[in-house]
Parts: sequence; structure tokens; C-alpha cells
Amino acid sequence: MKIRVYYEDTDAGGIVYHSNYLNFCERARSEMFFQKGCTPIVDGGHFVLRHLEADFIKSARFADTLEVVSTLVELKNASFTMQQEIYRGEEKLFAMTCIIVFVKEGKLQRLDRVKKELLKGLLT
Repeated sequence: MKIRVYYEDTDAGGIVYHSNYLNFCERARSEMFFQKGCTPIVDGGHFVLRHLEADFIKSARFADTLEVVSTLVELKNASFTMQQEIYRGEEKLFAMTCIIVFVKEGKLQRLDRVKKELLKGLLT
């Protein structure tokens, strides 16, 4: 997914705030669903980030065009792991590995066959 860096995404020096890399990745995850004609809200539940490890490699700047690349790493019965990387052209700026779970009515739910197939279709 392509993202343009706007002034609101940056500090006074034109450098992207560190927390906005997480926002860019969140937008990319939601956009994957939207591009397939659905939303991240499925069967009255939703996907929630449970854990992440992030590596801030280089700074993005005001007016950059960035690409968020999302890849499925592992699909389990109650969670999935994905890798998200942000690039400016060929240059990697940010990398994140995250574990995402499905929650309904505040409780962790198993990923049934339908949800697993949905995720495979989004991330492969």
C-alpha cells in the first residue's frame, strides 16, 4: 500500500514521528480488507494487535511516498503473525513483526476455517 507523508505526520524538522510508522502499518492492514470488499470487523469481532517488535531503520520525511509491504509469516488456531515493512523506493525504513488475534465481545476467539481462508487470501 502506498502512503504519502503529510506535514501532520512529521515534527518541525520534517521527520516522521516514530508512532506514525505503526499508524501506517495499521492503515495497510485495514486496507487489505477494504481492497477485498470487506472490513476488519468479521462476525461481530475484530482483529487486535497483541504483540509487536519494531525496528526503526531510517527516517521518512515530509512529502515522501512510502510503500507498506505486509506478509503472512504464520497462521495458528488463535493468532497469526505478520511482517510489515515500510520502504521509500528500494530503501527499507521500518520493519515490524506482529502477532494479531481475533477478539469478540472482549474474549479471544479461535480462528475458524473461514477466517483462516480470509486471512490467507488477504496476505498471500
